[in-house]
Amino acid sequence: MLAQRRELSDSDWRTASKKAQLQLLGLEEYQRALSVALYYPAHRETDTMMIAEAALAEGKKLLFPVVCGLEMEMHQVENIDQLKPGRFGIHEPCRPEIRSQSGLPDLIVIPGVLFDLNGHRIGYGKGYYDRFLEQHSGNGHLVGLCHDFQLVDDPIPADRHDIRMEVIVTDKRVIRLGSNRRHARGPH
Repeated sequence: MLAQRRELSDSDWRTASKKAQLQLLGLEEYQRALSVALYYPAHRETDTMMIAEAALAEGKKLLFPVVCGLEMEMHQVENIDQLKPGRFGIHEPCRPEIRSQSGLPDLIVIPGVLFDLNGHRIGYGKGYYDRFLEQHSGNGHLVGLCHDFQLVDDPIPADRHDIRMEVIVTDKRVIRLGSNRRHARGPH
């Protein structure tokens, strides 16, 4: 899946990313959100910069993840230029004094290598998002954003601690999965 994503031409990546971002901007969850957390795209992940610019223009609080040791925090940005290469070469907010740790943002957009139709995801295996979501309770809506080929029909194995997406948005479709974030059949 990673190889297929990396092989996307610049034109195909931009076109698919634009379509997916427009789908996300049309979500009621986005429209109602006062605060939005995004990821900075790496390795041809679906771009989020159109969403970031729209959120800032609409006066929404915009946050991006910062990796701190084994944990991830969400930090506010007031301008896209505040994002600089951080750990793993992924752009992060460079002003650590502006952070949000009081629950989840109203909407958190989550990347993944693979998603299934049950809302489960496979990331890069470090568990940053899972730990962050486990530690910070709230009513934030969880939206997986990916290219359509990253969404598979077969269920991805999941444990009880894995947190499901409520909505998955691709360049071709929006899948609504409900608000149950826990995997019901996982081990106790």
